[in-house]
Amino acid sequence: MEIIQGKAIFGGIAIGPISFFAKEQKQVKRTKVEDTEAEIARYEAALATAIEQLGALYEKALKEVGESEAQIFEVHQMMLEDDDYNDSVKNIITSQGLNAEYAVATTGDNFSTMFAAMDDEYFQARAVDVKDISERIINILMGIGEAKVSDEPSIIVAEDLAPSETVQMDKSKLLGFVTRLGSSNSHTAILARTMNIPALIQVDIKEEWNGKQAIIDGFSGKFIIEPEADVLEEYQKKQAEQQERRRLLAEQKGKPTVTKSGKAIKLFANIGSVSDLQSVMENDAAGIGLFRSEFLYLESDTYPTEEEQFKAYKMVAETMAGKKVIIRTLDIGADKQVDYFELDKEENPAMGLRAIRICLTRPEIFKTQLRALLRASAFGNIAVMYPMIISVEEVRKIKAIMEEVKAELDEAGIPYGNVEQGIMIETPAAVILSDLLAKEVDFFSIGTNDLTQYTLAIDRQNAKLDEFYNPHHEAVLRMIQMVVENAHKAGIWAGICGELGADLELTDRFMEMGVDELSVSPTFIYPVRQKIREYDGETK
Repeated sequence: MEIIQGKAIFGGIAIGPISFFAKEQKQVKRTKVEDTEAEIARYEAALATAIEQLGALYEKALKEVGESEAQIFEVHQMMLEDDDYNDSVKNIITSQGLNAEYAVATTGDNFSTMFAAMDDEYFQARAVDVKDISERIINILMGIGEAKVSDEPSIIVAEDLAPSETVQMDKSKLLGFVTRLGSSNSHTAILARTMNIPALIQVDIKEEWNGKQAIIDGFSGKFIIEPEADVLEEYQKKQAEQQERRRLLAEQKGKPTVTKSGKAIKLFANIGSVSDLQSVMENDAAGIGLFRSEFLYLESDTYPTEEEQFKAYKMVAETMAGKKVIIRTLDIGADKQVDYFELDKEENPAMGLRAIRICLTRPEIFKTQLRALLRASAFGNIAVMYPMIISVEEVRKIKAIMEEVKAELDEAGIPYGNVEQGIMIETPAAVILSDLLAKEVDFFSIGTNDLTQYTLAIDRQNAKLDEFYNPHHEAVLRMIQMVVENAHKAGIWAGICGELGADLELTDRFMEMGVDELSVSPTFIYPVRQKIREYDGETK
C-alpha cells in the first residue's frame, strides 16, 4: 500500500482502477515554408475548426455543468480571436518563413510565460488556457485526435488536464481524477467541483500505477494506491454513507422548500470562505444567506485590497449563477482579532469596538469593501448586510457612505448591480427598534448567536456558563417573533442566519412565526428542507 499526500480540490471518496490519461506524443518541428500565404491560410482554417470545436464544447458544458462554468470555452474562443495572439502567429510565419505548427507553439509559449510571470493569480491561471488553445490548434494542424480514456469506470491520473479534456470525458466512467500539476483556482478544478468529481492536484504521479486499484480521499487529500483489505473496507463504508446521503439529497434536489400549507421558505447556506462553495452547490442551497467576508481579513497579513476582495466576491456571484448571495460586511473584533487592525485590548470585547463600529470609525476600510462589493454585483445577484446595528442613525450613515461609493463608481464609469441592503438583528436594541429600522432597509437577518448572548447577558465563549446559556430561552424566541412581525408590517422579509436556523426542534416554531428565510450550514440544507416540507400548521 502506498499513500501519497496531495491537495484536495473536491471532497468525496472514489474507489477504482487507475487509468493514465496519455496524450498522443507529438513533436513540433521547425520547418521552412516557401508559400507563407498558403501557410497562413492553413493556420486560419485550423483556427476556424478550433473555434467550432470550442462552440460544441460550450454547448456540452452548458448542459452538464451550467452556464457559469461553460463560459470558459467562450473565453477560449475569444482568446483565439485575439488580434495580438493571431498577429504573433502570422508574423512568425511571414517574417521567418516558418510552418504554422511552430509559429503557434512559439506564440503559445511566449504568451503563457508572460501570463505566468504576472503577480495576479487570475492572469497566472490564464497561462494554462493559452497552452490549451495553442495545443488544440497544433493538434488540428497535425491531424491528431482527442486523447482517449478508459472505457471502464476509473480514476483518471494525468500530468495535467485542460478544461476541454475534463468536459469531454464520460461522467459515468469518471470516478475521480488526480494530477501532478494544476491549481485550486484553475478552470479544471472549478469544473471538477461543479461536476461533483473527487479530485486531487499536486500529486507526484507514477506511470507504474496504471491499472492498480486506488482510493481518492477528497477530504484529507490522500491518494491511496493498492490499499490493504481493512483500509479498503473502511473507505467502502465511507463511500456507501456518502452515496446514501447524496441519494437522499438527490430526492430533495430541485424540490421547492415549501410547507404543506403552501408557504415558500428561502433556504440558504452560511459560508465562511470561497472554498465552501463546493458544499453549497452539492447540498442544493437556494442561495447564500451569510457570506462571512472577514475571512479575507483573517487570512491576510495586511488589509486586503479592493481588487483582492472584488475577485473573491465576483467568484462567488458567478458561481452561484444568479442565485442570491448575501455578503456581510466585515465583522472583526470580539473573538475575531486581527493584529494589523491594532485594536486596543478590551476587558469585554463582545461589547467593544467590532463589526460596523470599526467600519464607521475607519471609513476608508469600509469604502474599500463597499467598492469591491458593488463592482462584483455586476456579475451576479449580490446583497449586502451590516452587522451589530443598534440605531437608525447608524443605518442612515451607512447608506450615505454607500451613496458616496456609488457616485465614485458612476464618475469612473464602473458598472454595478442593484444591490439590496439589509441589517443583522443581533442586539436587543435592534429588536426594540425593528419597526423603525424596517423602514430603512430591504431585509432583516437575525443573528441568533449574538442575540442570545446579549439578551441573556452570557458570554457564549465562557464554557463555565454553558449550563446557563439557553438559545431556546423564551425571551430570545419572543424577540425573533417581534422582528418578523415588524418586518412584515413594513413589507420586507426576515430570516435567521444564526445557529438556531438549523435547530430542527425549532423549525415548526419558526414556521408559526412566519420566518421567511433560514440560512444554515450547507450540510443542514437537506434535513431542514425535509422538516419544512413536513410542516402542516399555520404560518403568519
